[in-house]
This record gives sequence, C-alpha cells and structure tokens, in this order.
Amino acid sequence: MKNKYVLLLRPHHWVKNLFVFAPLFFGHKFGDVGLLWQTLLTFAAFSMTASGVYVFNDIWDANEDRRHPVKMSRPIASGDITPQTAYAISAVFLAGGVALSAISGGMVWQFVLFYALLNIAYTIRLKHIPLLDVSVVSAGFVIRLLAGSAATGVPLSVWIIITTFLLSLFLALAKRREDILLFQKNGQVTRKAMDGYNLDFLNVAMGTMATVVMIAYLMYTVSPDVTGRLHSGNLYLTAFFVLLGILRYMQIEFVEGNGGNPTSVLFKDRFLQAVIAGWVLAFAWILYG
Repeated sequence: MKNKYVLLLRPHHWVKNLFVFAPLFFGHKFGDVGLLWQTLLTFAAFSMTASGVYVFNDIWDANEDRRHPVKMSRPIASGDITPQTAYAISAVFLAGGVALSAISGGMVWQFVLFYALLNIAYTIRLKHIPLLDVSVVSAGFVIRLLAGSAATGVPLSVWIIITTFLLSLFLALAKRREDILLFQKNGQVTRKAMDGYNLDFLNVAMGTMATVVMIAYLMYTVSPDVTGRLHSGNLYLTAFFVLLGILRYMQIEFVEGNGGNPTSVLFKDRFLQAVIAGWVLAFAWILYG
C-alpha cells in the first residue's frame, strides 16, 4: 500500500510537467547543459506547485470525493489525513514551488504563480462551468510550455502551442466522458459541470478534437519557420506516430472504455508507450541524427 502522503501529493502526475522540456527538444537545444539545468529547475517548481494544488483540491472536494467510487479512498476523503494537516502541506508546496521558480530564470515564476492561482480558481469555481472547465485544464499545459520557453529563451512555434492546447483538450473531454458513463452506470454525479455535457456531445467533440489536433501538428511539421529553424523538411514523417497515438487512445476510450484517466493510461498501456517512444526517437533522429 502506498504511503498516504505519496497518495496525497500524487507524484505520478508530475509526468505532465515534462511539457516544460518541449522547447529544448523542439528547439534542438537538448544538448545545452545550462539550459537543461534551468529546465530541470522549472520542472521541479511545477511539480511542487502541482502537488500543492492537488492537496488543495482534495481538501475542497473531500465531501464529493467520499461519494465517488474511486476518489473515496483519497487520504483526506478517507480521513487518513486531517484538513488542517493538508492545508499546511499545500501551503508549503505552493510556496516552495513559486520560490523555486524564482531561481529558474526569466519570467518562470510568473508562469508558475499564474498556474497556481488559475488552478485554485479552477478548484473553487471554474471547474463547475461546462467547457470552461476543460479549457482551463488545457491552458495548464500551455502554461508549462511557455514556462519552459521562458526558462531557456528558446522560442516556440505557435503551431506547437496550438497542438498542445488541442491535444490536452481532447484528453480532458475523455475524462468528462468517463464522468458521464459513471453517471449512466450508477447515477453518481461527480461534478456540477456534467449538466453541460452528454455522451453524444462528447463523442462528437472528441472526434472533432482528434481531427484538428492532427491538422495542427501537420501544420507545425511543414511550417516554413520551423523547417527553416531546424534545417529539416522531414518532420512530417513523425505525424505517423501522432496519428497512431490518437487512434490508440480513441480505441482505449471508445472500445475498451478505459480512457478517462490519461495519466493512468500512459503508465499502463504498452502500445501507447511504444508509439510515444517511436515518436520521440523519430523526432530525435531527424533533429540530432
């Protein structure tokens, strides 16, 4: 059994903060040790801040979590950790994350602080507003990208920013679809924003997002600015892995019915892991080979 504090802080979700490394990777700067160090600091700052946000969210949602078949086992909802202790932990991690970001360089601390405030607002109010809830989640990934760019001074293509937002929106919609299916199964309302969604809408929305993600990524790979800066016209070849990854996730969601938790899917699905590894290797070979 995992330690209750590990469950509270959710370190397995830190994988989401790997997006801060994107500017280094896409900018052909991964070999720069100084920039890599700045990005590692930014990753650590976001990880601390994210854990602080998770704890705050669990305090705020404790009553609702007790009625959820999975979330009821969370440390605060189950009573393993008191709200008073949790508030102290949240404050330490939030303050520590912002403080660490201050030494990461550039405007990183502003992005980290904004990320923290946005997610606190999300917990208190924004997650109850349909469409705005998933948009805020998606914005969090864009903030990570921008922070990584600020830490290193490596510019980002507007197409990679758009692709990141759309992809994370696709995944957030999958999570809302899981909520709807749970409601249909046992009548459990897991969040107020569910009033603005139904299964037909989410099926169409996910299909639409999958299409525009693919288009945006293709636009990135053939953008004259990108191909000129990276000195390669072969980036479009990596689109095969992106398409395969999207199709696999849709298969997990629509056929297997297990796509509601992207982090869990990423750690468990070997096929998707192989696709992501193939994409990374193909991109790295084109840029660094």
